[in-house]
Amino acid sequence: MRIELRATAFDPLAELAGYQAETAVLAGSFGATALFIGTMRDSNEGQSVRKMTLEHYPGMTERQLQNIVEESRKHWPFDDVLVIHRVGELLPADPIVLIAVWSSHRGIAFDACRHILEALKHRAPFWKKEALEHGERWVETNTSGYVSGS
Repeated sequence: MRIELRATAFDPLAELAGYQAETAVLAGSFGATALFIGTMRDSNEGQSVRKMTLEHYPGMTERQLQNIVEESRKHWPFDDVLVIHRVGELLPADPIVLIAVWSSHRGIAFDACRHILEALKHRAPFWKKEALEHGERWVETNTSGYVSGS
């Protein structure tokens, strides 16, 4: 298991391949890998977003992510998990988060990956400040994960 916050850009698929290659517990033991890659959008709440700054509470954020993963493992017996989350300044199209869950079966991998993502979005101490065409604003709530009106 690896949970990491990064202040620099990362390539999610390279991270996935590297982690899988270096983690002996994964060698031939899993039948499914569920993956989520979140990227920065260039708009939010009907306005163009030029960049975003993601702030966090060092130590507390990592502990909360660890708690989320441990809680998920109690419900879904997955083999391993990788969580990488950006902090600092991001531009549109930059990867923000990578969550990968390895399991014997797809249902466990999908369900655990989804749970980790949703818990991270609602419980992990991250704060987003968006730079707009005219000014800045703090993001007060996360989206539901669905298109508005759906």
